[in-house]
Amino acid sequence: MNQSIAALFPAPQPLYPIPMFTGLIETTGTVLCVTPSAGVTRITIAAPNQLVGRLATGDSVAVSGVCLTALDIEPHAFPPRFSADLAAETIARTTLSRLQPDTVVNLELPTPAGSPLGGHVVQGHVDGTATLASLEPLATGSGATDYRLRLTIPDSLTRYVVEKGSITIEGISLTVASIQGNTVEVAIIPHTYAETSLRTLVPGSPLNIEVDVLGKYAERREQASEAFTLTEQYLLANGY
Repeated sequence: MNQSIAALFPAPQPLYPIPMFTGLIETTGTVLCVTPSAGVTRITIAAPNQLVGRLATGDSVAVSGVCLTALDIEPHAFPPRFSADLAAETIARTTLSRLQPDTVVNLELPTPAGSPLGGHVVQGHVDGTATLASLEPLATGSGATDYRLRLTIPDSLTRYVVEKGSITIEGISLTVASIQGNTVEVAIIPHTYAETSLRTLVPGSPLNIEVDVLGKYAERREQASEAFTLTEQYLLANGY
């Protein structure tokens, strides 16, 4: 293939950078404080030592779906804790700078290269925030039950969401049950409800959303293809 054409359709590249996550929440933590200053906003999170004890300064950790860099790690404090600085982009795109003390957050450490993917490819790069419309059990009075979560996502993200596709909500890998306009529904199993921050949410809660990165790559490739028009003049000029 001519090099000029090949530039438009390069060989497939890895679809995720390192670190990456899978959206399978390892544990939850609790916000201790969010401290703004003139230069940076810092969030400090209490978490089980089983997670904090594995962190080193500079390691990545996903906090409710946001990839952050662990700092000031204190595994022997009571409770164990770590901090992270929030960049201006993080403050603009996510809910983290608005969280209050005692807010429950979902935590996940990166997936080592070569490990099986239990959820889907999650980068920790939040695309925007949605609003929780409802989170209701499908049955009452029968012990464990599935839940149906409904949320309203920004109009700009609807083109990346498809029925039975993947979506990351508060760092959790979930499957889209339906989408009507900008209203998305997902099914929540009892384990996910019990082991994540979902159990603490109320209607109106803001949610961090990351759409499936595969959809964004597909869109980029389609745009590059549409921008190229194969003409007789192009073929002659490039030796065909």
